[in-house]
Formats: sequence, structure tokens, C-alpha cells
Amino acid sequence: MRPVTLITGASAGLGAEFARQCAARGEALVLVARRRDRLEALAAELGGAPHILVADLAREGAAASLLAEMEAEGLSVGTLINNAGFGLAGKFADRPVARLSEMIDLNVRTLVELCHLVLPAMRARGEGAILNVASTAAFQPGPNMAVYYASKAFVLSFTEALHHELKGTGIRVSALCPGPTATEFGEVALASTSSSLRLVTADAPSVVRAGLRGLDRNKAVVIPGWTNKTTANLSRFLPRAAMRRIVGAIKV
Repeated sequence: MRPVTLITGASAGLGAEFARQCAARGEALVLVARRRDRLEALAAELGGAPHILVADLAREGAAASLLAEMEAEGLSVGTLINNAGFGLAGKFADRPVARLSEMIDLNVRTLVELCHLVLPAMRARGEGAILNVASTAAFQPGPNMAVYYASKAFVLSFTEALHHELKGTGIRVSALCPGPTATEFGEVALASTSSSLRLVTADAPSVVRAGLRGLDRNKAVVIPGWTNKTTANLSRFLPRAAMRRIVGAIKV
């Protein structure tokens, strides 16, 4: 079984940039997303014949099917980059429960299942790496994006615990917590970006570089940029009621 880097949500945004930077590092890639045309275009750009697998990872059983397909091709996961996910802006009661459930399935359930499925082989080899993409949203409640913020809080808490459990095993585990980033996220989430947020919006390459550097160093939590670090740490000093009011006042 040949270890490769598996990147979910690889068709755009941070996922596509992870693919570019991991390819530049000489890593063999498996790229997963729903949109075949985007994956094929990215594979052509990268060269080196990365494997592309088309899958809807929000579907029940998708994680197991994905790993079985890789195993059939003689591939195992040396590095897992759990990037797939989406948000949905608006008041909780006004959003379709089916779409909210799909978000939980993709952002939380599939991420956990993939981690669980890849760990046995990593533990047997005594090496491996898992990077789970969370968000600065993980550090406080998020009125008007309640389920998204909660899903990222889960990802952060879960990843920190997993990092601790796997100390000394040779397996590195990091949570990447970017702030506003120039990707398609806002369009999918039906959210506009306020002028104040545009001032602190990062570019995808710098976020990915920070994430990979943190993973290489086995940092439990990686927050790119001083503005994002400050924002994330506000919750340590301000009352939760104040944090709710601040986040709730942001136009989305």
C-alpha cells in the first residue's frame, strides 16, 4: 500500500491550494470533491497524475466507500487533509433543516469517520499526519451562522483531543483555524463580506502555508495571522454575552 496525501474538498478554495502546495512538496495526491470538471482541471494544472475521486462526502457511508476505493488502487492515507465543509448564513429557524443536517454531516460526521478510518494504518506504520480545517469561528458562538460556528467548535475540540491522544505515536495532528479568506466560501454560505471583514481577509496561499508549516511542527492549533490570533483569543478575556453581541452584529 502506497501512502499518499488525501485532500477533501479539493475542487476550489483552500482545498485546491492545499493540492498545489502539497504537489510542490513532492507528495503523491488523492483529490476528492463532487465536481469532476474542477478536479480534472486541477489535475491537469498540477501534472504528476494525481488521483481524482468524485464523491459527495456528506452522504452516509461516503468515507468508508472512499477509503475502500483507495485501498482497491493500492493506496493508503499517509496525510489526511480534512478540508471539505461549508457554511450557511441566516437565522437558524429560517434555514432548511435538511441543508443544516447536510452541513453537520460534512463538517463533523465525515471528518470524524475519515480520521477513525485512517488511524489504524498510521498507527501500524508509526507515522502519519491529520490536518483538520476548523476556523476562528470555533472560538465563540455565531448568531446568524449558528450551526456552522458550532460545527467548527466541534472540529477544534475534537482535533485538540486527538492531538493529545496521539502524542508519542509518530502521528501529527493539527487544527487549522483561518479567519476570513478569499475563497468561494461566502458565495456557498449565502453570505456577503462586510467592508470591515474585507480589510482582514487573507489569501488562500498564505493560509495553506501556515497550515502545512504547523502540521510539520505538530502544532495542535494553527491560527494564521496576528489579527486572527487576536480575534480568537478575545473569547478568553471577554464575557460570552459580549462575544455573542459582537458576532451577532457582524453583517453576513
